[in-house]
Amino acid sequence: MSIALMEATAPAAGSRAPDFSLPSAPDARIALSDLRGKPVVLVFYPADWSPVCGDQLALYNDLGAEFGAFDAQLLGISVDGVWCHAAYSQARKLHFPLLADFEPKGEVAGLYGVYRRGDGCAERALFVLDSDGIIRWSHVVPIQVNPGADGILAALESLPRRAAALAPRAAFD
Repeated sequence: MSIALMEATAPAAGSRAPDFSLPSAPDARIALSDLRGKPVVLVFYPADWSPVCGDQLALYNDLGAEFGAFDAQLLGISVDGVWCHAAYSQARKLHFPLLADFEPKGEVAGLYGVYRRGDGCAERALFVLDSDGIIRWSHVVPIQVNPGADGILAALESLPRRAAALAPRAAFD
């Protein structure tokens, strides 16, 4: 594999996450702006069907309840197409959307500064966004390394909780 540099610098913590709309299925799209009001975890990964990606995404799938405790929406993003994502998601029994940064190839990864132009894939990168779409934490690791989930969970834990989530519940008689 050739050594490839990222084509842009990743947005800094505290900056607004670049908005995007990507296909999640042949006839469906997800726009980041549609998820405002809840934390979002963006998981950029090189490719479906690769061993490290499989382990990483399976871990996040297994931790769905932990992400759910923060009302966080997890989104996997790679340059693979929607049909590849559909087959991969079904085979791995994934319970979160995989988005196709397929055409123009790597455009969204480029917005986040994590597209490997020479390799034609995304870096292995994580971004945690607060409910207002502000990047609060990011982490890029070598593509052969599974970053695990501890950093994501710590970042979600550090986000301010929404007032509605903290309000005492009314007692029912």
